[in-house]
Amino acid sequence: MLAGFAPVYTARARLLILGSFPGVASLAKQQYYAHPQNQFWRLLGTLIERDLSARSYEERLEQMNDAGVALWDVVQTCERQGSLDSAIRGQTANPLSTLIDALPRLQAVAFNGKTAAREAKYLQAHRGLTLYELPSSSPAYASLSFAQKLTAWQVLRPHIGIQ
Repeated sequence: MLAGFAPVYTARARLLILGSFPGVASLAKQQYYAHPQNQFWRLLGTLIERDLSARSYEERLEQMNDAGVALWDVVQTCERQGSLDSAIRGQTANPLSTLIDALPRLQAVAFNGKTAAREAKYLQAHRGLTLYELPSSSPAYASLSFAQKLTAWQVLRPHIGIQ
């Protein structure tokens, strides 16, 4: 049984980005989106106008929090061979409502890929939050270019506050 990570957030968060579950590279490094070809840090960095890819992991998280962005996954534990979401079995869900209740300024939840969105559909009625289903930043989702993914991710800009 594999275990995911704790959420990364501050009470100032206006946007929560939810992935599915950390991949093999992320689990090995104990860092969100650690695979070098995953485009998450590049996408988010472009949105908050900071080069997150060039920063240490701790600096990435700090810059993300400063921009009012929180991060977590929908799956808490699961069995899986490899990194593909389609291989997730026997999962338990993270208590998303508990985190959302701890974020008084939260305006929106963005799902990084279809698996995350499918696993968290029950959030639709929670506090009137705006929900976004985004194309996955994963290297396994190669049918869209970085530019196409970035265009889709631009919907998050109103919820990001650069400080």
